[in-house]
Amino acid sequence: MAFLLPRDIENRPVAVIGAGTLGRRIALMFATRGGLVRIFDKSHQAGEAARTYVEEHVAEVAAGIDGGEPGRVAVTDDMTEALLDAWLVVEAVPERLDLKKEIFGELDRKALPDTILASNSSSYASSEFIDQVKHPERVLNMHFYMPPRQNAIDLMSDGRTDPGIFDLLTRELPLFGVFPFIAHKESTGFIFNRIWAAIKREALEVVAEGVSTPEDVDEMWKINMGIPAGPFRMMDQVGLDVVLDIEQHYAQERPHLPAGPRDVLKRYVDAGHLGVKSGRGFYTYDTEK
Repeated sequence: MAFLLPRDIENRPVAVIGAGTLGRRIALMFATRGGLVRIFDKSHQAGEAARTYVEEHVAEVAAGIDGGEPGRVAVTDDMTEALLDAWLVVEAVPERLDLKKEIFGELDRKALPDTILASNSSSYASSEFIDQVKHPERVLNMHFYMPPRQNAIDLMSDGRTDPGIFDLLTRELPLFGVFPFIAHKESTGFIFNRIWAAIKREALEVVAEGVSTPEDVDEMWKINMGIPAGPFRMMDQVGLDVVLDIEQHYAQERPHLPAGPRDVLKRYVDAGHLGVKSGRGFYTYDTEK
């Protein structure tokens, strides 16, 4: 079934579903052209933290984008309000397949017929959570990394996504300072994330085997790669619970993968040490900052 592409994009908001680490960063990028971004989250605390994050950073980020202009952010716990007149919705909820199925069923029922429905899922193909979707031609993966620093995006079809959506997003997304790359066939982990997953897994396995420590692996990585953070520091930024969910998903598809990396992550997650967001992961953080 053909999809009627959204029009008048510059005068319509973007909705982000989920106010977590990546949800607020996605909202930040879509608030850089003077428009409105609505963030939906049932948690008032998470929503307000996301609003504060966007408002604190949007002027600086917009200044670095050609034609950028600080926009507005609104927070709501009402899905209907969040979706009002949106041309694009980006789902950024936890990596739970049952939750994504529920969310996309609701989005498909409540969003305007020309609204594009995208998922920021780190590991699930959108074909896996469209059971309750009547219009799969408007659904796709739109996976962000860690904007505003890591601004590449994976785009991937759910198997029935209207090709016109890819043309539109390839044209429009760079205006917000993010840059799309299309996966030409379904791939768990998309493009870059598959490569990054292998790096994370081997780093964790080195620690699981007692060969090295997170601190030493990171220091070697920084020296040899010339970048400011190593794999363990970056995993802390994402959230170790999220990293564990992703690794468990890979293991379901590839049973031969070593269990050591998952065991290491599970020890931290079970102890409540989730990384930056909890104040402690592989490293300790000042949560007041």
